[in-house]
Amino acid sequence: MSAKSTISKEIFAPLDERMLGAVQVKRRTKKKIPFLATGGQGEYLTYICLSVTNKKPTQASITKVKQFEGSTSFVRRSQWMLEQLRQVNGIDPNRDSAEFDLLFENAFDQWVASTASEKCTFFQILHHTCQRYLTDRKPEFINCQSKIMGGNSILHSAADSVTSAVQKASQALNERGERLGRAEEKTEDMKNSAQQFAETAHKDSGDVELGYTLLMSPNHICKDAISK
Repeated sequence: MSAKSTISKEIFAPLDERMLGAVQVKRRTKKKIPFLATGGQGEYLTYICLSVTNKKPTQASITKVKQFEGSTSFVRRSQWMLEQLRQVNGIDPNRDSAEFDLLFENAFDQWVASTASEKCTFFQILHHTCQRYLTDRKPEFINCQSKIMGGNSILHSAADSVTSAVQKASQALNERGERLGRAEEKTEDMKNSAQQFAETAHKDSGDVELGYTLLMSPNHICKDAISK
């Protein structure tokens, strides 16, 4: 199981949350830590995770998760509600860069992702989540490549594929409906024609029967015999 899958299972699933994405990061600048706060825990890996609650109304949050050296478990550290995110800085809009900054109401962190592509994927998911779940105040995305904000996003591509499939299915149903409509019209015409034919046949048979009855009547036979 990958690290991100384990984080999702150990950190978010027990709280009835769903992890949407994560990026492994390191600090670009050394953070000043008070002398008394150093616990000698050694090296660690850091992940910035984006999650949402399964319970409605949906709440989105960004969580810092760490895995310390020699441990197989993950630990939840800082957490911010998505509403607290004020700015997402991609650093360089003209090239693939692993560096980025996150500015919250009460915190500011400078990170470098393990790879530029991992950062790009996380930014795309983060941007989409902000657009979907934040209505009043959305964070500012600056110095980001167009593929993060525009149509080249993997999320937009997936949405376009779904939309295209729905349109094709709708067109097929419309065409089928038109064919069924024409078939019903043709069936109705055939029904009317058959009914008219039956009525005509019934009228003609009635005339023949009446003629035969008159022909075989006694008066008609006697008159015929006298004339002979």
